[in-house]
Amino acid sequence: MNRTYLYARVSTGEQTTDNQFADILSVPEWSDVPKQRQVSEVISGGMAAMKRPAFKNLVENKLEAGDTLVVSKIDRLGRDSIDVQSTILGLAERGIKVVSLDLPTSDLTSSEGKLMLQMFAAFAEFEKARIIERTQSGLRNAKAKGVKLGRPEATNTTLKVLEQKSKGMTQSQTAKQLSISLATVKRHWNKKQEETEPA
Repeated sequence: MNRTYLYARVSTGEQTTDNQFADILSVPEWSDVPKQRQVSEVISGGMAAMKRPAFKNLVENKLEAGDTLVVSKIDRLGRDSIDVQSTILGLAERGIKVVSLDLPTSDLTSSEGKLMLQMFAAFAEFEKARIIERTQSGLRNAKAKGVKLGRPEATNTTLKVLEQKSKGMTQSQTAKQLSISLATVKRHWNKKQEETEPA
């Protein structure tokens, strides 16, 4: 087979895939791809590629060796660099060419394309390590300055709930008074005052 399929994804129903398809169809090589080979879906970018129903169906039931899959941006192919690489390698093993308009190489399954993906992955890992390093450094500095870390709002909620309880309020009345859910009140209702105080 030598067919071309287009894939587009958006995260919410308020968005549309029209622009993604328009970008791809503006390229002469893919301007005549029929509607039945334009696959779109609305699903979070945090979902792994092969867990997306429409994409999974495209890969498992439509694409065949010799076909080409075109996307407007590389992030349409996975939730992160590792997922993107895994997706592209899986398609390459099946003889499917992958093209992303936002990259200079015309075939991500080629040697040049694979090298580019490896470089992106290396940069992504470097940036991830830098973020972790900066976060840990910030936490250390905050701790050294005596800043209390954690979630103080949970302690505050417990204190407020216990205060209402001491006034003889019921759980329902407490929930209404504090504008919180009854489930939240129940979670804090039997905690002791000492549990809200630092050791």
